[in-house]
Amino acid sequence: MKSVVLGENTVVPTKIICIGRNYVDHIHELGNEITDDMVVFLKPNSAISTVLLAKHQGETLHYETELCFMFQDGRFSSVAVGLDLTKRELQTQLKAKGLPWERAKAFDGAALFSPFVAIDDVEAALYFSLSINDKQVQEGSIDLMIYKPQCIMSELRTFISLDEGDIVMTGTPKGVGMIPTNSVFNVKLYRGSQLSAEPLLEWQWLSV
Repeated sequence: MKSVVLGENTVVPTKIICIGRNYVDHIHELGNEITDDMVVFLKPNSAISTVLLAKHQGETLHYETELCFMFQDGRFSSVAVGLDLTKRELQTQLKAKGLPWERAKAFDGAALFSPFVAIDDVEAALYFSLSINDKQVQEGSIDLMIYKPQCIMSELRTFISLDEGDIVMTGTPKGVGMIPTNSVFNVKLYRGSQLSAEPLLEWQWLSV
């Protein structure tokens, strides 16, 4: 089983629960519709990786940067920034046929996470960003989410069990795109307003 880093420890999530279409600008970016209900899909533990692939089985991959929470002791206890890797062309084909997305979203290597850091208040102002080769391409915050973290947890608990160490990826803001090879992906996470932001973490991957 694959693990993620939390402080000086490692945690093995049983699953990754992903929230789709949680930022209005990203919904418009992909030409999707705003749904009446929360969009939820899963990635298995086997999707977790520390290697950022630009392609998988010859198919081009796209990045989606997301605020991610770990569930422990009955609540979201820690936060990280993650990359939800997507086979966009395949996903579009599957959606057009009304088929599930797993082939485009749940493959090996489809989820990467920075180290998780403990947090007391998941409704606090959290801001995250992604830069590729020092050029910022994505930024998001809880304020921009359609469904906030506590709302997400409440909805998930109506139909699925959250186990210790499970990860919830809360959706991506606008700015998604293809992963270029040999590029440095740098993610940052801050707590607080832009004028008094407290840096929580910075992490990077080199795409291959």
